Amino acid sequence: MKLQRIETDLLRYRLAKPVGGSGVNFVDVLIVELALDNGVAGLGFSYVLSESGVVAAAACKALASRLQTVDFHHPAASWRFLNGTLNRTGFGPNAIALAAIDVALWDAYAKSLGQPLGCVLGGSPRVVNVYASGGYFAGQSADEVCAVSQEWAAQGFKAVKPRVDGSLRAIAALRSLRESLPADIEVMCDANEKCSMAQAQRLLHAAQELGVLFVEEPLPANDRDGYMALARTYPGRIAAGEHMQGIEQCLPWVTGAACGTFQPDLAMIGGLTPALELARIADAFGVEIAPHFLPGLFVHLAAACPNVAWLEDFPLIEPMFTGWPAVVQGRLQMTQASGHGLALGQGAKETFVLQR
Repeated sequence: MKLQRIETDLLRYRLAKPVGGSGVNFVDVLIVELALDNGVAGLGFSYVLSESGVVAAAACKALASRLQTVDFHHPAASWRFLNGTLNRTGFGPNAIALAAIDVALWDAYAKSLGQPLGCVLGGSPRVVNVYASGGYFAGQSADEVCAVSQEWAAQGFKAVKPRVDGSLRAIAALRSLRESLPADIEVMCDANEKCSMAQAQRLLHAAQELGVLFVEEPLPANDRDGYMALARTYPGRIAAGEHMQGIEQCLPWVTGAACGTFQPDLAMIGGLTPALELARIADAFGVEIAPHFLPGLFVHLAAACPNVAWLEDFPLIEPMFTGWPAVVQGRLQMTQASGHGLALGQGAKETFVLQR
C-alpha cells in the first residue's frame, strides 16, 4: 500500500484552570490525518504540555513528506524508517511528531484488517484497572485530599493517586487518606520530582509503612543514580518514565531495576510502536507498565501486554475527541470498533486551530 494523503494540523486546547503537578493550562495538540490507497483513513495525535508545539508541527510535516516516498507495509516498519532519518537531528520534537504519525498508521492498519487496535497489536480484549489522579495538587490539606479521593471512590475507582511534595504535611495527608479509605482501594502518590534525596527516602519509608503501591518521580527525572540508590532500599516501590524519550533512554530504567513501574508517555517515547516494544522488554524484567495519561488509547496496549497493570484517568485532551471507551467501576476495556475507535470532535479543528 501507499499513502494517498497525509495532512497535519496544530491545535491549541486551553484548559479551564491549571491542572497537574506542573500546572498545565494549555496543550498544543498535533493532529495527523492520512489515507491509504485502499481508501482507509487513519487519525493520529500527539501533544506538547504548556509549551508551543510549533517546532514539533514542523518536524511532523517533514517526516510526513518522507513517508510519502515509500511503500506502506506495517506501522512498525514505517516507524523504523522514519526513526532512521533522525540520526543527525535526534529525538526531541521529532519524537512528538513521530508519535502522531505512528498512531495514525496503526489506526489505518487496524481498520484495513477490520480489527480493534489492541488485537492488531497482538492482544485480545481484557478489562484493565484504572486509577484516578485528577483533582489533586501538591500542598492540599489532608481534608482536601480525602474529599477528592472519596469522590473518586464513590465513582467506583479502586485506586487514587494524590500529589505530594515530600513534606511532613504531605506524609500526614497520605496517612489520613489511607485511614479514611476502604482497605480494597489502593493508594499511589506522585511527587512530581519535588523531593530532595532525604525527603524521597522519608516519603518512601512512609509509603512502605502505609502500603502505598508506588511513589511516582520522587527525584528529578534524569537522576538515575539517585533512583537506583532508592530502589536498592525500596525495590518495586518507585514509578518513573513519563519524561523519557525513546527506547534508548527508557531501557536502563527497566533493565537496571531503577523502578518497579514504568510510565511511558505517548509523545515522549515516540508513539505506540516503541511503547509496545518497551512493554514487552519490561515484562521480561518483571517491571509493570502504567502509561502516562490517555487510558482510552493505551487500553489497546494493555490488551497486547499483560504487564500493563494500570491505566491513568487524568482527563486532559479527551474532550477534543469522540469514541473514548467508558471507565466502569474503575475498570476499562477497549471498544470493538476497528482501529483505535477515536475521532476528532465536530468542529474541533476550526475551534482550536493554531497552525496548518
